[in-house]
Amino acid sequence: MDGAAPRLPCRADFRFFLAHRVRYVELDTQGIVFNAHYLTWYDEAVSDYIRAAGWDYQAEVKASGADFHVVRGLVEYKVAIGRAARLEIGARCTRIGRSSIAFQPAVFAAGEDTLHATGEIVWVLTDQATRRPVPVPGRLRALLSAFEGRDLG
Repeated sequence: MDGAAPRLPCRADFRFFLAHRVRYVELDTQGIVFNAHYLTWYDEAVSDYIRAAGWDYQAEVKASGADFHVVRGLVEYKVAIGRAARLEIGARCTRIGRSSIAFQPAVFAAGEDTLHATGEIVWVLTDQATRRPVPVPGRLRALLSAFEGRDLG
């Protein structure tokens, strides 16, 4: 490891965005977005990203008996966000392991390159009867790799 800091994501790194306008209820007493809302936005963006890639999440859970669980949720705040801000939450898959998938969300000002926040969401696929990890299906691996235009393994 060379000690170099990882590069911050930029808008061009993402092919999927979820539009959002900050609501009054999302603000704290300082008039900026309360920290917990970022994870909600990340979850919504990742869920819509999966759907956009062609994965029918609910049908797959029902058919396989396996479901994903979040094992890591990281938020890195860069620029505070105030009321009525128009945002776009980018989501992308960064890697797929044997039983896990890592996503990078990023919050940008709508139509701009201003990065407000980034982070990581990691899912682990588990058999719902045993609660033990199971392999990510090859079909999902192929869908996400095709959606991103690169091998994610």
